[in-house]
Order: sequence, then structure tokens, then C-alpha cells
Amino acid sequence: MHKLIAQTKNAWSFIEAFLHSFVPLGLRVLFGYMFFTAGYGKLMNLDGVTQFFTSLHIPAPAFNAAFVGGLECVGGIMLILGLFTRLFAFLLSGTLVVAYLTAHSGDLAAAKNFSDWLEAFTKASPFSFLLAMGVLLAFGPGKASLDAALGKFYGKKKSA
Repeated sequence: MHKLIAQTKNAWSFIEAFLHSFVPLGLRVLFGYMFFTAGYGKLMNLDGVTQFFTSLHIPAPAFNAAFVGGLECVGGIMLILGLFTRLFAFLLSGTLVVAYLTAHSGDLAAAKNFSDWLEAFTKASPFSFLLAMGVLLAFGPGKASLDAALGKFYGKKKSA
């Protein structure tokens, strides 16, 4: 029985190490790409985004359209690379909260039951993006990231 428990612990440790490396990587690449494409689309249509932001009563709509587009492009690339992941997950979360409070405020409010809520949440909406950013904020970029590589490099420099 003790041998079975030890084998189970070893198997779980392997699975945990695998997941810790690749789940954050998958989230970073998937959502980083989506942020990049959304930001690029905003930057390529600044006039339209500015008009949309104006209709939402967002202050300084031209500035905010360019700022959000740039942040989403740069933030998307940084998420993919796993560089300053928590910082960009935090900054991008701010844009998602604003999107929820303005353009998407009715998505969840219109849900009458759990399946409506789940459908609204699982669309490519600020809610699913915000959940992914929360995971990256809480658990970090994972082992397969530039943040981890830099941490190892600078960690060795400090002890030397």
C-alpha cells in the first residue's frame, strides 16, 4: 500500500510539474495572441475606435483608443514571451474592467439563468479574458517564460 501511495505521489508530482509549465504557457500564447490582434485592429482603425469610445462616453476617446490599442499590442507580445507577465496581466485587466463597465455591461445582466450566463462568459468577451489574466496574476507565467529564465539568471547572479 505504501508503494502505491509513493507511486501516486510521484505521478502527481510529474503531472503537476508538467501543468505548471504548460498551462500558463497555453494561456499566455492564446490570450496574448488575441490581445495582440485586438490591439492591432484598434490601431488600424483609430477613427472608428475613437468614435466608438466617444459613444460610450469614455474620456479623451482619441487618446484612450490609441493607448488601449498600443497596450493590447505590446501586452499581447509580452504575454506570449512571458516577460513582465504579471505587470501586463494587471494592466490589461484594467482595460477589461473598463470594457465590462462600458461596452459589455449588459452581457451578464441579460442572462436569465446559468446557461445564459455561461454562454455570455465563454464568448470572447472581457469576462473570459479577465479570468485568464487573473490566473496569470495569481500563478505567474510558468516555467516556460522569459520571466522564469530571467529569475534563474538573476537569482544565480545574487548568490555568486
